Amino acid sequence: MARATLNIVNVLRRTASKLASSKNYQWGHMGSCNCGFLAQEITQISSADIHKRAMQKYGDWNEQLNDYCPTSGLLMDDLISTMLNFGFDSDDLKHLEKLSDKNVLHSLPLEERYLNHNRKEDVIKYLKAWAALLEEKLVEDIELENVVSKKPSKKVSIAATLA
Repeated sequence: MARATLNIVNVLRRTASKLASSKNYQWGHMGSCNCGFLAQEITQISSADIHKRAMQKYGDWNEQLNDYCPTSGLLMDDLISTMLNFGFDSDDLKHLEKLSDKNVLHSLPLEERYLNHNRKEDVIKYLKAWAALLEEKLVEDIELENVVSKKPSKKVSIAATLA
């Protein structure tokens, strides 16, 4: 699963928010689908440009991730590299496209775990649950003795600890 960082949590929440306010969700469009919305948020590349990059290869996000080569020189592979360098792994993106990560699903109430991968409201629910799960892990990993010093002369900022 993605590293638990503030940047990851924030990008998931921003993606959920932009998706909620968008009328352009389309699961069959590489730039306007689950991963497409996340890619837009991370790279600031338009949905049309993401789709154009994807059409240089074949397949959906899952197939493109299976065939990903960081040295291919293909624009879609460069986009995937950017997403991976941001802190996601290829399994995260495959799970996002299908809303299938068991950890994310199990964080939801039992009656809300059966999500449709191509339903906008379910994608938003998944993104928010994923962000909350990572935020919880981030908070668990904070060691208070590193945040609060016993010596008054030594200052430790929480921002430095979370980085």
